[in-house]
This record gives sequence, C-alpha cells and structure tokens, in this order.
Amino acid sequence: MADNPLQAPAPLPVTAAEIADAAERLVGITAHTPCLPAPRLSALTGANVWVKYENMQAIGAFKERGAYIKLSGLSEADRRAGVAAMSAGNHAQAVAYHAARLGIAATIVMPERTPSVKIAATEAHGATVVLAGETLAESAVHCAALAEREGRIVIHPYDDRDIIRGQGTVGLEMMRAVPELDTIVVPIGGGGLIAGIAIAAKSLKADVEIVGAEAALYASATAALAGRSPVFSGPTIAEGIAVKTVGTLTLPVIAALVSRVVVVEEPLLERAVNAYLTLQKTVAEGAGAAGLAALLAEPEGFRGKNVGLVLCGGNIDPRLLASIMVRELAREGRIIALECAYPDEPGLLARLTSAVGSAGGNILEVIHNRLDLGRLARETSIRLIVETRDDGHTRRVIAAIEAADLSVRLDEHIGGQY
Repeated sequence: MADNPLQAPAPLPVTAAEIADAAERLVGITAHTPCLPAPRLSALTGANVWVKYENMQAIGAFKERGAYIKLSGLSEADRRAGVAAMSAGNHAQAVAYHAARLGIAATIVMPERTPSVKIAATEAHGATVVLAGETLAESAVHCAALAEREGRIVIHPYDDRDIIRGQGTVGLEMMRAVPELDTIVVPIGGGGLIAGIAIAAKSLKADVEIVGAEAALYASATAALAGRSPVFSGPTIAEGIAVKTVGTLTLPVIAALVSRVVVVEEPLLERAVNAYLTLQKTVAEGAGAAGLAALLAEPEGFRGKNVGLVLCGGNIDPRLLASIMVRELAREGRIIALECAYPDEPGLLARLTSAVGSAGGNILEVIHNRLDLGRLARETSIRLIVETRDDGHTRRVIAAIEAADLSVRLDEHIGGQY
C-alpha cells in the first residue's frame, strides 16, 4: 500500500505451497463453496460481481477452514490437554465443531454481548462457553488466563500460521473458479482471511487486486497501516470484524499485498446485509456483507471490473436481521410515520384511516395518545406507521388525508423525503 510505514518487504508468514497443502487436507472436511456471478449486485454496484458463499459452510462461516488445519495438526499431548479460544462467534463455532469431530475438549471465551444465536450454536457443538469481557481484547485476556490455569492450548482466531493457511484456501478456490477476477474484496478483522487470500490469489494471478473492507467503528487496519492508534466509537453490526488489534503476522501481509482498505459506515453495512437478502436471497451477517458495503461506498473504484466478494459469514441474530430489513424499508421511503393532533371527536380516527386506505397506504401501527401533556385536554395525538411504495405514493397518501380536511406531518426521521 502506498505511503504507509509498513511498506518495506517482510517475509510472508505462510507460502502459497502451504496454503495449497491445506486445501488438500480440507477435501471432504469443509465445503468447497460456490463462487457464482451475481447479476443483481452487478446492477446495483456497476461492477461485474461474483460472490464466494462461505455462509454455506457447516458452521455458516469460513472460520472452520483455519480451525480444522490448526486442530488437526495438534500433537496427541496437546489434544489431551484440550483447547481454548476467544471469539465473537464464528471462530468459536468453528473450533467447537472441529474439536468435537476430533475428540478434543474445547472451552470458548466470548464477549458478554455476543449474539445469542452464536452462543447457542457454539454450545450445540459441545463446547463450554464462558462469557467474559466487553470486547474481544478483554475476552482474550480471560482466555489466556483460563488456558494457563487449565493447561489448555489457545487457538487464536487470526494470528496463527495454520489459521492463515486454512483461510487462504478461500482465495485458491476463488481464482480457480473465476480466473478472470480483477479484484477480490475481503472483510478485515484481525486479518487472517485477507492475508491468506492475498498470498494464495496472487500466487495464481500476480496482478489481481486485493482490497480490504472494515467497519468505520473498528478501523483497526487502517489505523495500523497509517501508524496511528485506532479510535473506537460504538457497537457495530459487523461484530465479527470488530477487532481492536490487527495480527502481528497478518499486518505485514496486508501492507505488502493489499492495495487499499475501504472503511464503511454502519448504514452501508445495513444496506449490504439487506441487499444480500433481498437481491441474492442469501443471509449475510454484518461482517460478511462488508465487502459489498465497500462497493457501495466507493463504486467508482470498482466500476466495470470483475470483482469477487467474500461473503464470509451468515450467522446474524434474527432480530437484528429483521430490524435491518425494516430500517432499509424506512430509508427507501417505503415505511413512513405520520403525526397529527385533532379534536377528540367520535369518528375522527375512522376518517383518518379511511383516507390512508383510499390512497392505498397500508397502516402497520396506530398510536392514539390522549395523555400527551403538550396538547389540549380535548385534543388527541395520533401517530400512524404506514407502508407505501415510494415517495410519490407517500405524497398521494398525504394528499388524500388533506382532502379529508385533516392536517398531517411526515416524521422525516422515519422514511421518505416528502
């Protein structure tokens, strides 16, 4: 990468040959997931898009590749000792899943705010889950202490040669499936996935561009490459890449082989999750959608290119997914909030709702508040949540209400630009 203090060449932590060997070891163990063209995402972004569906792995994410390579390479003594890992979810499930298959006892330390769907999935594979720490960094401290106390082997989620080798097999599969790729966009957390993919992909096509994508609230790689301390400012829906410290093994690879890192804001992460669901009919967690969010953030940088997106995981909390879908409907002006206050008279609510219905608006919720102390005693405050088709339809709904001699105000914070 240009103008960063880590540009000086450094030995790569793994070789392309070692990644190829890992790919052979994974045959029959992990899924060889498809890398398919995505015409609707191409139309959305202006790039020629292919998607690598790592959400189709048994645990719903790419992490099991590296986990298996690491666990299967442990000595018999290390297997008997058991393993410990810290993770926000997907690494946890991967370690739990393959540890169970290999007969290794596993304890997983997870941040206290880890989505319940990931906790339940990890426990379902037979691992013991310990919730400790607000962040991955705090969980890592607890994990190290637990491993030392119980004599377990720590399986790091990204800063490990075997983990990088395993994750790099994603890049081999993508380039073999779609050799015409110009660019591969990879979410960055600790860097294990992008480091492995960069080494593998460039071994097959030296000029393929590797681009990183990370959440703006946890732009750790961007800060590290610039030689400054990162600033963290809140919870992200991409908790799988909400990492405060990029790996010591992975950062030099990113500096040497990744052309740039695109930082994406939360609304674009939400939009990308929604686009995968509505356009591709597949589920992406926030981290898994980061690559698509990067294309939405900087479309001119990818326009017309053959771009491979790594949909690295699909383990999203169902409630969060539902919230994202509704929020996107609001952003598109397809769910609006109408506010009004009228004299408290019989039949008034019926007039209002009939006017909305006559214009084809679908009322989702009615809040009828007679206790609003900001109104007169004989007034009632009404708030309607209405589904419309677009801003033009919203205008027609409001016009119908006004035609019924009723005033109304659109809440501009919830949908619509009217």
